[in-house]
Amino acid sequence: SSNEHKLNFKKSKEACLSYIQDALLQKQWKRAAEFLACYVESLEKDYSREHIGPSEMIWRIGTEILWHHSQSSMKEFNCFIEQMKTLGVKRYLKVCLEHVFHLLCNGQIDEAYQNLSLAESWRFGEQTAIQDKEMKLIQAYRGLLDYYSWSKQKNILLEHGEDGFSDLAVEQEMHGYFRKAAVSLKEIIKIPGVWDIFVKCYVDLLEFYGDHNEARQVLNEYAYNSKFPANPNAHVYLYQFLKRQGESKKSLISALKILHDIVPSHELMIDFNTMLQKSKKRKKRRLGLEVIFTALDYAGWKENAKAWSCLARQVKQIVISEKHLDWIKQEWSSRKDWWPAFHFSRYLAKRNWQENKNLSYGKALVAGLLLGKDCKYFKYVSHQGCKAQLKRFRMLKKFVNRHNFVYMRISG
Repeated sequence: SSNEHKLNFKKSKEACLSYIQDALLQKQWKRAAEFLACYVESLEKDYSREHIGPSEMIWRIGTEILWHHSQSSMKEFNCFIEQMKTLGVKRYLKVCLEHVFHLLCNGQIDEAYQNLSLAESWRFGEQTAIQDKEMKLIQAYRGLLDYYSWSKQKNILLEHGEDGFSDLAVEQEMHGYFRKAAVSLKEIIKIPGVWDIFVKCYVDLLEFYGDHNEARQVLNEYAYNSKFPANPNAHVYLYQFLKRQGESKKSLISALKILHDIVPSHELMIDFNTMLQKSKKRKKRRLGLEVIFTALDYAGWKENAKAWSCLARQVKQIVISEKHLDWIKQEWSSRKDWWPAFHFSRYLAKRNWQENKNLSYGKALVAGLLLGKDCKYFKYVSHQGCKAQLKRFRMLKKFVNRHNFVYMRISG
């Protein structure tokens, strides 16, 4: 019967799709391609309407297969993508963008630029207005390639030194790329979103031509506009710009303070700690101790010699002055139950000693002061250091033994 035929057809189609998915998961690209061919044939008789249309299914699966298939070529991929562009008007610009990414990954920059230009001129009634954001993205990536061309021309001129700038034709071409890139990049970063690469390139253009005020405004907007999603990189770019401009430490600390609130494990926290430690204000030095303690809570920092050196230096200064031991006590109180196993085990002491003497020195100093002279980590490292007749480790052992009262004070 007709209903039975439709039911069987639906089951076979779903089974075929299931086989394709299984082949993709197992990276069996040839098998997936064969099932996709069967699936395409079955769709010719399928008149059902699904949430994800058949053309989108074929586009996404086909692209994945062609990207990985050992026998696929760029020519085949281009042919397939061109067919996909004609199958769905609503997805036309998305398919164009994917085509461009594929071309860029294969080093075909000129072809990618040409495809972006063609996509930018695309018009299809009301769809043009509906896909306004996608069109802006097309324009933005074209601007990115204009920036790439500008950067190449700039490097050529700079390599030739002052004489190179006498070549007006090359310089005018470079300025032409600058104008096109600046217009496109400026438009996309007005839209709330995460536009890291576009912002970086636009700021680079502005800085090269000395428009530092505009660059500052762009970065401030990107970092502080509440309409944009929280983005740690926005504050990193602002900090790096301020540093290049020789801004005051107050401005630099302000930028890194927000970054610390968002990502306390960011690599710039060492810079942040260093600046805070040099401050004359007690409140900032206290914050510096908190910053470095917090960073070392994360596994990615466990073997960061610079971080341990920063913490060791500050703890040592506090111990010598015998002021603000309460700062150490406050930080240690929430960590004393888990830091010993996390950072100061005998196993880690052996490994750190073998791999990095500077790391083991910083950790041993902190461990000895926080856990006392009987701490496993401190005992192992100080013993190995003295055994190797390394002067600073002998001094380390004496310092911790002399200040063992610190452990008694902070442990309560």
